[in-house]
Amino acid sequence: MLFQLMVVLSPSSSVIIKPGCPTKCGEIPISFPFGIGAGCYLDDSYAVSCRSSKPFLASISLEVLNFSLEANTILVNHPVFNTCVSAGDSKESANLENSPFFFSHTRNILFGQGCYFLGYIKHNETFAVCFSSCFIKGDPTAECLGINCCQSRIPLSLQVFNATVEITTGEDDITRKQCKLVFVVQEEWIVRKKWNPGNSKAVPVVLDWGIHNSSFHLLNITTSSSHCNDFTNAKFANKSLSTSTTASNSLVHQCNCKGGFQGNPYLLQGCQDIDECKNKSICGPTMSCRNVIGSYKCNPRLNTTMVILGVATGLPSLLLVLLGAWRLHIIIKRRKKVKLKEKYFKCLLMQQHLTLYDGCGDRGKVFKSKELDKATNYFNVNRILGRGGQGTVYKGMLADGKIIAVKKPKAIDERKLEEFINEVAILSQINHRNVVKLLGCCLETEVPLIVYEFIPNGTLYQYLHAQNEDFPLTWERRLQIAIEVAGALSYLHSAASLPIYHRDVKSANILLDDKYRAKVADFGTSRSLAIDQTHVTTKVQGTFGYLDPEYFRSSQFTDKSDVYSFGVVLLELLTGQKPIISIGLEEGKSLVNHFMDSMQEDNLFDILDPQVKQLEKKEEIVTIANLANSCLNTNGKKRPTMKEVAMVLEGIQASSQKDNGNVQQDYEEVEHERTEITECWDVDTTSTG
Repeated sequence: MLFQLMVVLSPSSSVIIKPGCPTKCGEIPISFPFGIGAGCYLDDSYAVSCRSSKPFLASISLEVLNFSLEANTILVNHPVFNTCVSAGDSKESANLENSPFFFSHTRNILFGQGCYFLGYIKHNETFAVCFSSCFIKGDPTAECLGINCCQSRIPLSLQVFNATVEITTGEDDITRKQCKLVFVVQEEWIVRKKWNPGNSKAVPVVLDWGIHNSSFHLLNITTSSSHCNDFTNAKFANKSLSTSTTASNSLVHQCNCKGGFQGNPYLLQGCQDIDECKNKSICGPTMSCRNVIGSYKCNPRLNTTMVILGVATGLPSLLLVLLGAWRLHIIIKRRKKVKLKEKYFKCLLMQQHLTLYDGCGDRGKVFKSKELDKATNYFNVNRILGRGGQGTVYKGMLADGKIIAVKKPKAIDERKLEEFINEVAILSQINHRNVVKLLGCCLETEVPLIVYEFIPNGTLYQYLHAQNEDFPLTWERRLQIAIEVAGALSYLHSAASLPIYHRDVKSANILLDDKYRAKVADFGTSRSLAIDQTHVTTKVQGTFGYLDPEYFRSSQFTDKSDVYSFGVVLLELLTGQKPIISIGLEEGKSLVNHFMDSMQEDNLFDILDPQVKQLEKKEEIVTIANLANSCLNTNGKKRPTMKEVAMVLEGIQASSQKDNGNVQQDYEEVEHERTEITECWDVDTTSTG
């Protein structure tokens, strides 16, 4: 079915509707693909019912407060389920599954209010958690940092979740009687409320939306004035897609009018040209404006007096006029370049940030966008290596045959852009054999792109938790990987003049190269410290199951927080189990707690990976288990440093090789080559979030 549409323009904006369809419900404008009444919406997912002058989305039964075509979002009233909830009770959110709607991970947060509780939302293996202690002194509403309230980012592509409150130690009779709330809410709204929702029974929540692949053909939009991007739903958000057929079944498309156009990109000829020349000052006093489709041009005004004077005074005056016109042309060209950089989402900010490190040596190449388009076959879905919270990674091949990996962000927002800038700034200073190598970046595109060396053999997580019978991880190889990762983290912590904390150590961020050597990756959340700093204070972020509980309580990340996360990786190498496991009827139990229980009950060998358990290396295994136990100490000061951890692991390997008569292992002998970090970090970068 194709829609025949009528364009209706208002003085302030373009609203494009189908003839005879209501344009508003109460005071809220309705735009296609949403609509009121049969034939006014794209399909049932976008049907709007108007009750008492309030719009409701029929497919998910939620009141809509605002529709945004430009941002591809809707603002809805979502119930606060957990008011005065009993400990351990769990309530389900609105269910958006099988719909084109997602809880926005960039505009919403998980928020909790009350004393001494752990609030979390969960769906399958996806978690978001926050912890609140009791108010002591100061203004509890100034900023929500874990006292009387707590906050956390929510997972990507979330469509349904259960909200739960768990009481923690420290609660007294007074706080026990207080209501404890935990819910997802629009971040802008709760900040404006100074972190106090009052007695609200429902709160505003932002939903991202798009058009399902199965309905996209109904739009029949093929004009040059709009463009559409796509993203996958939660089912495929963190998995590599092997075929475009699999990907197309999960695609959701989001459309926008191109620059120089405005209107509704979801309708045929819905994007109308903007007449920029209505802004009389757009070209300045010496130029005249001429509108063209999708843009405008500035031309020099014809000055008749100057022409007559030039003819009268002869050739010298004519040359002066030509020189002036040439200089004017140069000024206009420079102005266009500045506007282009501003248009491309503050890439100039990235250049200025990297300029701070001039003199640190050439650590990477600035790639041309055409070069990366050709290398990745225009970012073809078949080239996707993986998807994560920060972006999508594509495989590419340069003109000289070199294989590369290119990271492209999924969402264009200030927080993601700064994470990319931070990752380039960190990696451009590091040259270590066990840290993924930065090859360069691209600043010509709408979002900045980062180019890395290609690591062909996937992640440690894949080999541990989706084990390949053709290539099992032997004990010797597991020990070697642990040594290499520990050495890389030790170097980041202590071998440079300014320490670097990784902040997201996990098996999924440990890549294996063609010789199965470990490469530490993903430095988007990493931080460098000034010489006199011992920690950074940040909003809690990381991966559930690897998070240091001390950091979780205090929001202060130290080098010992990386040590804790590495301890969890050691447990994965020993047991072959994920950080969050299910034991019998008990779901979502921490691998750390399961390990601690087994150590106390002297049942360590009952939880080991079968490939580890069958080895006659009991003494080595017990030594590494004790080392992991030390790394997981709840008191960070009692944990070893990464340098001490690396020395213990190297000692175990040396002892094993000596006992075996120095027989060569089944992995490649590691050649110790000099690694370095350029010590030019002369700018203090204290993080506050």
